[in-house]
Amino acid sequence: MNTRTVHLAVAAVLASGALVVSCSSDDSGGSSSPSARPTAPDTASFSGNTPSALESKAASALASARASASAAAASASAAAASFEASVSAEVERANKAAQSELKDVQGQGNAMSEVAMTGKPRAQTGGLLAVVVTITNKTDKKASYAVQVDFLDSSGKTVETRYVGAEDLEPGEKAQPLAISRKPPEPVLTPKLVKAQRY
Repeated sequence: MNTRTVHLAVAAVLASGALVVSCSSDDSGGSSSPSARPTAPDTASFSGNTPSALESKAASALASARASASAAAASASAAAASFEASVSAEVERANKAAQSELKDVQGQGNAMSEVAMTGKPRAQTGGLLAVVVTITNKTDKKASYAVQVDFLDSSGKTVETRYVGAEDLEPGEKAQPLAISRKPPEPVLTPKLVKAQRY
């Protein structure tokens, strides 16, 4: 290769902006250029985990998460039981009376306009689905009330029915019994006011 060709080759390399790192393989003991060849990592100082150790940690984390979820479920169940226990025996008796009263009622009953429902936050009910049934005696005489609330699934099918009642309300007096579903939080149910009877 003549000198002119070499100069042209060097000029082309410089013009293209390429960086050339040359390596010498001269065995005659001459000086050699720095090597750009990568070297293997020193595995003795490697502090990472082997795949089996990672799998073990993942299994441990999963077991821990399951244990936490189980403990949370047990805690929620205890809270729900505590909430239900706070409903007095007198209220339960009134609810049974309401169920009995509604047994022969056809249609929606005569007091739908005197009853309304609002949801109660699950944080206050131990995770249970509960609705406040507001019963207002809009007549000018003392009256008792029986109310049926159905809990529906996403297809509209009734999966649970609860009864609440209020007895001997004075004119204008209001009562707010709770209709509480005992079904699990999932799937989510929707409460529906089905019947309300004044007697």
